[in-house]
Amino acid sequence: MAATDVSEREARQVAEDARESEWNLPSFGKQLFLGHLQLDLIHPQPRLDPARVEEGEAFLKDLRTFLSEHVDPLLIERDARIPDEVIEGLKRLGALGMKVPKQYGGLGLSQVYYNRALTLVGSVHSSLGALLSAHQSIGVAEPLLHFGSEEQKQEWLPKVATDHISAFLLTEPDVGSDPARVGTTAEPTPDGKGYVLNGTKLWATNGAIADIVVVMAKVPKSDGHRGGISAFVLDYNTDGVSVAHRNQFMGLRGIENSVTLLKDVHVPAENLIGKEGQGLKIALTTLNTGRLALPAICLGTTKAATKYAREWAAERVQWGQPVGKHDAVAQKIAFIAASSFGLEAMLDVASRMADDKQRDIRIEAAIGKLYGSEIGWKVVDELIQIRGGRGYETAESLKARGERPVPAEMMLRDMRINRIFEGSTEIMHLLIAREAVDQHLAVAGDILEPEVALGDKAKAAVGAAQFYAKWLPQLAVGEGMKPGSFGEFDALGTHLRYVERASRKMARSTFYAMGRWQAKLERKQTVLGRIVDIGAELFAISSAVVYADTIRREQPGRAEEAFALADLFCKQARRRADALFGDLFDNDDDAAYAVAQDVLAGKFTWDEEGILDLSGDGPAVAS
Repeated sequence: MAATDVSEREARQVAEDARESEWNLPSFGKQLFLGHLQLDLIHPQPRLDPARVEEGEAFLKDLRTFLSEHVDPLLIERDARIPDEVIEGLKRLGALGMKVPKQYGGLGLSQVYYNRALTLVGSVHSSLGALLSAHQSIGVAEPLLHFGSEEQKQEWLPKVATDHISAFLLTEPDVGSDPARVGTTAEPTPDGKGYVLNGTKLWATNGAIADIVVVMAKVPKSDGHRGGISAFVLDYNTDGVSVAHRNQFMGLRGIENSVTLLKDVHVPAENLIGKEGQGLKIALTTLNTGRLALPAICLGTTKAATKYAREWAAERVQWGQPVGKHDAVAQKIAFIAASSFGLEAMLDVASRMADDKQRDIRIEAAIGKLYGSEIGWKVVDELIQIRGGRGYETAESLKARGERPVPAEMMLRDMRINRIFEGSTEIMHLLIAREAVDQHLAVAGDILEPEVALGDKAKAAVGAAQFYAKWLPQLAVGEGMKPGSFGEFDALGTHLRYVERASRKMARSTFYAMGRWQAKLERKQTVLGRIVDIGAELFAISSAVVYADTIRREQPGRAEEAFALADLFCKQARRRADALFGDLFDNDDDAAYAVAQDVLAGKFTWDEEGILDLSGDGPAVAS
């Protein structure tokens, strides 16, 4: 594939431009990384609009009925595809248009109810969640709603809201998490009426069955064309579009994921979304907005895991009592239940924030994706352990010998992808870390000289010293700040006091890392990852307390139980955060990195002796 001429600096500038309109909007996560627990940004949670609640509940009722009566997850696993009649049924329900505004033919559900629908769907089969979220969270609708012209919205949104499945074609065989290197080209036609697309797109979810897609391609610079990576809406039936391969994976066996070839594909000029060169901005904005779908799907799995663990551990008897009475198993059940509550709290807080268009939720959505995929994986792994051999056995096999077909091993296989797609854990660490560190640089801007921001090491040292002298005292035990009492949260208030202290400690640690490594900090990815994980735990703790309080107000009959789950979750999250603090600057990162480079250099090939590799000598990455 041809490389683009977009540099790292240009790509970063595009990212800055993509968030510029949101920069001055209030952000709880942004303040948390700066050492400020600004609780008023998430508490009290805004009450849900009664009219939208009624609409949302009515849709969930119909969706639940449809899923229970017409979807067989074992059939999806057996055939490795979602039956046509299921997809047609989802279309009739309006499930393809949950997020599309009513004026364009959609249901216009709130983010809260869209996520609740994905949670419900995800509890049945993750491939259904992938179908609907790829279609709506990152498919044609989302880019058009943010950047499309009114003419484009009128033409395309009614289609994707009803019966046209959409996909997002970004990734390429040699381009994964680095979209600035997109090699697919879009050559303007001589008459100026369109573009000709050529390239290969990999891992396009819904790409094997799509009707309409968004394609990212590079327009070359020329007279009358600013060029750059651009976004196009494309009818998938256009000549030159072909699906070369339907990809198959360890999990998500019903997913329609493709390798799509674009050979001299003509796309009209009016199908350009936004302007030439805005493709990265559109891609980044779309992914930022769509990331809340993934923790919603993960939540469906963790809720199901809680139910399956409870029922099995209460019924299965070993050594004279149910296995749930044995401490080793009880600890796992408590972790699963508390973690599911914590994830639901984060999702509810972020979703209500998303419905408030005056809020910046980039950090919260990114943390939700990161946290949901990581905690979800641990939850399902523990479910497998609780069920033992029956956790490892397929649901089909369990059913064949007369037992309840609990799909625990399927859940494990399906959950694993969440740590990879829509931004791997490692990429999410870097994305959130860049946001966090940039916040500190912005605060330091009135102290550090302009040359410092450009990387002058000598002046950076002086500037950093001045910076610490001014700001670190304020981030100590509480000098210059009035600590919160949080008495209204009763016993949960102690967890918010922990967040208040720990957020200042996290900010101090970030400042210290900036001074210690300066420009090299960007390469200390494991350190940055720990800082991000600390921030994620602090956001999770805050969300759990706030959500428990919301339940007390909105569902008082569940208040006591909600507080118990929140308390346990917060205690577990605090232990994880404390461990991360301990590892932040006392670790074996440098030794491990050195050994890894030696491995790559071939120094330890003797360690690979005694095996047989039958995969052959083909390319690791196809060209």
